[in-house]
Order: sequence, then structure tokens, then C-alpha cells
Amino acid sequence: MKLPRRRCLQLALATAALSLISHSASALDYPTRPVRVIVPVAAGGGADIVARLTGQWLSERFGQQFIVENRPGGGTNIGTEVVVHAPADGYTLLLVNLTHAINATLYEKLSHNFIRDIAPVAGIVGVSNVVEIHPSVPAKTLPEFIAYAKANPGKINMGSAGNGSSSHMAGELFKMMTSVNLVHVPYRGQGPAMTDLLGGQLQVIFATTPGTTEYVRIGRLHALAVTTAQRAEALPDVPTVADFVPGYESSQWYGVGAPKGTPTEIVDRLNQEINAALVDSRMKLRFADLGGTVLPGSPSDFGKLIAEETEKWGKVVKFAGIKAD
Repeated sequence: MKLPRRRCLQLALATAALSLISHSASALDYPTRPVRVIVPVAAGGGADIVARLTGQWLSERFGQQFIVENRPGGGTNIGTEVVVHAPADGYTLLLVNLTHAINATLYEKLSHNFIRDIAPVAGIVGVSNVVEIHPSVPAKTLPEFIAYAKANPGKINMGSAGNGSSSHMAGELFKMMTSVNLVHVPYRGQGPAMTDLLGGQLQVIFATTPGTTEYVRIGRLHALAVTTAQRAEALPDVPTVADFVPGYESSQWYGVGAPKGTPTEIVDRLNQEINAALVDSRMKLRFADLGGTVLPGSPSDFGKLIAEETEKWGKVVKFAGIKAD
């Protein structure tokens, strides 16, 4: 039976309306089952800690489990691909960090475009790097270290958590802005690099604050400066690099993303609850213990941060001629 054209149009509009109502109802009921939070690095690091703190908070707020799932490999690209290709329904989220901004330029061929394929949900926390040197280095201040490095070009080993890591990029930005020649030595994680710095095989590292500040406090390493624009709460007596190198700023940061196309209602609800964590005194204390500063704001605020960092670190990658492993 052939339906009149007007009747076909009415049925089509009704179907579309039902679909929209169903979609909205689903978003309002969110979440009705456990949510996966993909952490694209190995367990135990700063990203993993931030994800588990945030996941626990969201589980309590929503009454559903937010399960952290570590999917390391490919410089965060393996775990990121999982989220890029997941349904855009809010049930697969990504722990976003600085590496995602760096990878946009570091890798010549990626099967995804991070800014295009991942929707920003919320920033969580920013963490400073610390310029830490072995006690054998004859420098007590950052200007003294710069002078020593210029007098000994190519003789100072700079360790990092890996090619393209935040510690590597902080060091490369420093080299670019001070014209010093440090030899980059990449490791598979910050832990092994710290072991060799403590042993004297390395002379300097731009380490993230979690897990490293204790070595400074007990005198096994010397902290010259922090890389953020402001001093770090964990090391209040340590100056910033920018105090001596105007315009320098580098920090690791963490946030949450979702597959592009995730309903705005879901993104906004997640953003609201994450921002609630950032003003909670208990959560703020936990993040401060990591040496972090909270990053409250809207999804668009977080998206702006990602875009700015992608442009900034793209210039550093190109200047230093860094290639992916």
C-alpha cells in the first residue's frame, strides 16, 4: 500500500521526534550502567592517580561505577584510539593529558585528529615539573646551572620519561629559550630516569612533582626551579624558571575527554560534577599532595587549553626536530 506523501512526512517527523525524546531521556538518566575511563598510560603514574581519584568521586556522585582501565602503548595513542572509536554515549571516557597535545605534531601519521575526534569535557589538575640536578653539578641556582651548561656544551645528560613526554618537552623548551646544549637521554618512564639521576649517570631532569619532591626534601637532589608560571605548593621555596627565563612555562595537565558527538547534556553533567570535585576541600587537598593546581572551567575552557598547548608544543617539536620512537 502506498501512503500519501503528507502521511509519509508526518511519520518521518514523528519518528525523528521520538528519537530526539529517547536521546534526551537517555542523557537525563545517565549513567544507567558502569562507565569506562581509559587511561592511555601504565598504572601507577600521575595520570593513573588522577584518573582513580576522579573516578572514585564520580562513582560516588552518580551512583554508578566509573572504572579506570589502563591501556598503555604507542605514546598514549593505543588507549586514545579506543575512545575515538567508542560509541559517543558517555560510557567511554578518556583521561587526557599534555602528551595528547604533543602527539599532534610528534607523530607524522596518526589515524585520528585529537582536536577533531575527542570532545573536551573538563580540566582537572595541572602539575609542575621541577628542574632537579645531581649534587655533583656545581650549581646552586638556575642562572649558575645555565652558565655551567654553556661552559660545558654537550657534556650534561638530561634524562626524561620518554621521547615526547612532559619532562622531555619541558627540557627542550628550556634548551630552546636559553640556547644551552643538553644531551637528551630518554627512558621508559620517569622512575628509571630518576634512578640514574640519583646514581649520577644523569645530571639533570625536568621531573613531574609527584614522586620526586621527597628526594629534594632529604637532600639527595637539588631543585633549581619549577616550570609553572607560579611557585608550586609542594615546593614553596623553589623559584620558577620564568624568574630567570622570562616567558618560560611548562606543566603537565590532566582532564577528561569523550568521543566527539557525545550528547551535550552528558558532557555538561560530567563537567558539573568534576568541577564540584575541584572545590571540595578533601579533593583539593589530595590534588595538592600531588603538587597539583586544580583547573576548573567549562568544556570550552578545556578545549581552549588543548588547542593552545597543541600549537605551543608543536613549535617546540619542530624547532628541536623531535621524531616519534
